[in-house]
Amino acid sequence: MTSYLDAASAPLKNTGQIKLYNEQDFAGMRKACQLTASCLDEVAKMVVPGQKTELIDKFVYEYGMDHGAIPATLNYRGYPYSSCISLNHVVCHGFPSSKPLREGDILNIDITFILDGWYGDSSRMYFAGAPKRAAERLVDLTYDCLMAGIEAVKPGNRMGAIGAAIQELAEKERCSVVRDFCGHGVGRLFHDAPNVLHYGHANDGVEMRPGMIFTIEPMINLGKHHVKILKDGWTAVTRDRSLSAQFEHSVGVTETGVEIFTASPAGHTRPPYL
Repeated sequence: MTSYLDAASAPLKNTGQIKLYNEQDFAGMRKACQLTASCLDEVAKMVVPGQKTELIDKFVYEYGMDHGAIPATLNYRGYPYSSCISLNHVVCHGFPSSKPLREGDILNIDITFILDGWYGDSSRMYFAGAPKRAAERLVDLTYDCLMAGIEAVKPGNRMGAIGAAIQELAEKERCSVVRDFCGHGVGRLFHDAPNVLHYGHANDGVEMRPGMIFTIEPMINLGKHHVKILKDGWTAVTRDRSLSAQFEHSVGVTETGVEIFTASPAGHTRPPYL
């Protein structure tokens, strides 16, 4: 039986209990998440054919340090970079590299900054040049899936409502939802309870209550949902080499619905970001 507890009295570890945060906590999350969102706005200018993703990662590190924040992924369980940059058929946790972006590449950039002890976690898709129509369609669908999941967030709903909304939309467009990864509680921990599945049934899972904070981060594949992990132990790719896309927001459950902490200060939603 899942239990809920006041975040102020909770130990700083994942106990499986769901932490409920107050308005002051929400203010801390807003600040951290808006820094992450601002960085995602800035890197849009760098995503062009010929760019090396390792230079984008270097920018992310410097941006965080310049604003008093630490990239959460850097040295997390041995992960060696300040961001995850996942191209084309890479589902998530892709390594930045010295290989130049090519015309038509699609990529996800995933950033989490720790600011004043709060974790601001978000990711967006980007286009290097002009993508092929199927790639553009997948990215648009994935953003729509994210927003459909967010629309299901309100007190009294079950967590399963998020996954059900995402799965229904993705499969209606003959795409698939990755099962191997999920969203998660976030706040003063990088990964906390509850897990947020991106598929399932609306009446499954625990009840959403005001004060909960978590990520929604659907990964949608143009082909089948199966993935495999490469030898580096991190990079996840589609087994059938089909394209994959992902968007992620950190959100909080309010008394009346949902607050998106990682909304773009520049008003960006989906690429291209003009």
